[in-house]
Amino acid sequence: MDDITFERIATNGIHLNVAQAGPEDGPLALLLHGFPEFWYGWRKQIPALADAGFRVWAPDQRGYNLSDKPPRVSDYSIDKLADDAAGLIAASGRRRAIVIGHDWGGAVSWWLAANHPELIERLVIINVPHPFVWQRLMLTDPRQTLRSWYVFALQLPWLPEWSARRRDWQGIVRGLEKSSRPGTFTAADFAEYRRAWSQPGAMTAMVNWYRAAFRTPPRPPRNSRILPPTLVLWGVNDKFIIRRAAEMSRQRCDLGRLVLYENATHWLAHEEPDEVNRQILEFAGVTSSPAAAVLERTG
Repeated sequence: MDDITFERIATNGIHLNVAQAGPEDGPLALLLHGFPEFWYGWRKQIPALADAGFRVWAPDQRGYNLSDKPPRVSDYSIDKLADDAAGLIAASGRRRAIVIGHDWGGAVSWWLAANHPELIERLVIINVPHPFVWQRLMLTDPRQTLRSWYVFALQLPWLPEWSARRRDWQGIVRGLEKSSRPGTFTAADFAEYRRAWSQPGAMTAMVNWYRAAFRTPPRPPRNSRILPPTLVLWGVNDKFIIRRAAEMSRQRCDLGRLVLYENATHWLAHEEPDEVNRQILEFAGVTSSPAAAVLERTG
């Protein structure tokens, strides 16, 4: 992690704190984290992608850690979140990027692909369904509705933030521990997370992503199908999302592939980093050749 640098990048009317690594002239790999993480959630992927020749950008998404925290719930609509990602690709000077998203970052990645497929060379999704799939399952499958109970709880004013801060963030820490394999997150990891959660205004902004999902419906997407080549990686023992969502999401892709991991959880990239890195690099066409040559074949 000594080779990671940080820069505040202007995009979509705000500034995001972006962790950067890899050669300046490499093709862009944009890594989008979910709740309740920040750029640090990709610490096991950044070095592998950088060593393969990618220019890696892993932002703190809006509201998280050191990035800007707009005040209104509507500032966290998925349309604005996807526009943030599109702006980062433009700011990098590239025409396209490999976009990799987990959890909420995966939802943003799906939405970016639906609205701006021309910006995505390859799409990698980790343990999050397409937004329309999630919406459908929430309305039709009681198992998913039950697993998403916390989404409804987060709609309450101020109480979720107050509860999260109690006893040095014990509730969120326990949530991460109980939903992952034993030992996935270390004490040092939780120290980093606590610092990020403690940034002024961060927890309210993070919860506002969930509030905006209910209160600020997105615009209809440009495309009903996902056009870029897409790889869906899925830890089957996900406590938040039912298995059925993975295949339903793959079916929305014109060029989609699904890889299931029976012994992994929602936190697949933490639990199986070498396997996730291998899958990403193979999907990108990287074997022993530099990543700088990868995108030329489809550019």
